[in-house]
Amino acid sequence: MMSKTDSQTASIVCVGNRWFPIASGGAERYIYELIHYLVGSGDLVELCATDLPASEAHSSPLLTKLASAEQVLLQRLWSCYFQFQERGFTIPDAINIHFALYGLAALPHLPKDIPITFTFHGPWALESQQEGEKKFSIFFKQQIENRVYQRCDRFIVLSKAFGNILHKHYRIPWDKIHIIPGGVNTTHFQPNLSRDQARTQLGWPTDRPILFTPRRLVQRMGVDKLLDAMTQVKRQFPEVWLAIAGKGLQRDTLERQAQALDLQQHVKFLGFLPDEQLPIAYQAADLTVVPSQSLEGFGLILVESLACGTPALCTPIGGMPEILRPFSPELITETHHADAIAQRIIDLLNGAIALPSRQACRDYSCTRFDWNIIAPQVRQVLLR
Repeated sequence: MMSKTDSQTASIVCVGNRWFPIASGGAERYIYELIHYLVGSGDLVELCATDLPASEAHSSPLLTKLASAEQVLLQRLWSCYFQFQERGFTIPDAINIHFALYGLAALPHLPKDIPITFTFHGPWALESQQEGEKKFSIFFKQQIENRVYQRCDRFIVLSKAFGNILHKHYRIPWDKIHIIPGGVNTTHFQPNLSRDQARTQLGWPTDRPILFTPRRLVQRMGVDKLLDAMTQVKRQFPEVWLAIAGKGLQRDTLERQAQALDLQQHVKFLGFLPDEQLPIAYQAADLTVVPSQSLEGFGLILVESLACGTPALCTPIGGMPEILRPFSPELITETHHADAIAQRIIDLLNGAIALPSRQACRDYSCTRFDWNIIAPQVRQVLLR
C-alpha cells in the first residue's frame, strides 16, 4: 500500500484521553508531543479528547473536546458518542486512537475506508484489575477493548513486552503490530544545570545522596517496595534521601509506611510536581529509580532522566529492560523485589557498579529516543 511522502501534508485525527498539561501521565505526554511534532512538520492534526482548552493558534492542533473527565465512565462514553455524531468526520488520511473508551464512541462515525491505527499504551482492563476494581468494571473495559481492537487495521506498541500482551491476551496477529519506542523532548529534558544548582532551585539538600522517583501512587508502581528498600540503603548510607513526586490513592498508605519504617528524615513526598520542575528534579538526583511491579509498557521516566544526564535504575518489568539493556544492563535490578532494588542502589552509590557519566546518559537518550527520530516512524505507520 502506498503512503504519503515526507514532503506531503497529511490530515490526521487522533483520539486521546486527556490533555497533557492537565493530566500528567506518560500516555498524555506522548500524545501531546507527537501531535505537536506532526503539526510542526506541516501536517493537519485534530485531537479529540476530554478537558481540552481552545486551540491556541493557527499553528496548533485542532482540539475537539468530547466530555469532562469528571463525569463517570458511562456518562463520558455517551457524551463522546454524541459529540462525534454531531461533529461528523471530514475525510482524513489516517486515524490514530490512543484510548479505547473514546475510540468506541468514535467507531460508528469513522469513515470506512480510512486506516485506523491504535497506539497501545497499556491493557486497560488488566491495569484496573491490578488496582482492585470491581469485576463488572473490568469485564466492561475488556469488552470495550476487544470491540475497538477488532476494528483497527494496525497497532503501535512502545515495547516488545507490550506487543506480547497485545498478541497473547488480545489475539492481535504480529503482522499488525509495529514496535516503536516512546519519544522524549530533548529540549525540555536536558542537562542545563549543575546538580547543586538544581538542588538549590528546588530547596533540596545539597550534601546528601538523593534518589528520585516520579510515580503515580498506585500499587503496581512499586513505591512501597522502594520504601522497604530504603530501610536497607540507609544502613549503608545514613544520609540518603528519596524524593517521591506524584499523587494517587495510595499516598496516605505510603506515608504511613514511611513513618512505620522510621524514614521520616529520609523520604519526602512532593505531591504533584509541575512539568517545568521535572527536568530540574531529574538533574538534582544522583539516581532516578523506577520500581514498577507489573504492566510497565515502556518507561518514559527512564529516557527523560537519561536526557537530563541522570542515570536511571529500573526493575526487570515490561518494556523497561528494552530501554536500558543496550546502554547499561547494570541499571536493571535482578528482580522486582525490595531486596534486589536495595542491593543495586547500594552497589551504584558505593561505586561497586559504576554509574554512567552525565554525557553518556544524554547521548544515549538523544540518539535513540528524540522525537525527531521517533515521530517520523510513527507517522509512516499511520499513513502506510
